[in-house]
Amino acid sequence: MDDITAKRLVFTMLDTDGDGVVSKDEYSARAERVARATGRTDDDPLVIAARAAGERAWAAMDANGDGGVTFEEYAAWAGAEAFDTVCEPVLGGLFDLADTDEDGALDLPEFTALRTALGNPVSNIESAFVALDDDSDGLVRRGDYLASVRAHVSGENSPMGEALYSIGKAGAAGGR
Repeated sequence: MDDITAKRLVFTMLDTDGDGVVSKDEYSARAERVARATGRTDDDPLVIAARAAGERAWAAMDANGDGGVTFEEYAAWAGAEAFDTVCEPVLGGLFDLADTDEDGALDLPEFTALRTALGNPVSNIESAFVALDDDSDGLVRRGDYLASVRAHVSGENSPMGEALYSIGKAGAAGGR
């Protein structure tokens, strides 16, 4: 999958109201949705850390400070460098919120809670989980998850990205 297609899929998940602009509220809501999905409270240190990482990421994404990020702005910004310096702490924080037993890995229910809260199509959650659970032990490890997301937004081969792409194409063909 090329990097523009990958970025378009991610942008579409971030732009929850579909107006073509990701607002700060839309971006910040990700941590809130994952916290709610996992039963964490506002004063949980992991929720506080995820919110702080999201604030730093938003400041980097909204470089012109106008309160919104268009696809063009996102596409110019997103990639391996942005992932390594800005996005990895955000996604790692969201992963940690979903890791309710704090073992450094997500089982299918935890993974489902995370991916659903982040706006991924429900139809691809299990295939993405299987693709990331390369040793078939029923767990997706934090490092594997983050590496797959990084590869996806960088336009590299990504098991989770391929699962998203195959469902995204089917959904688009079906008028989703």
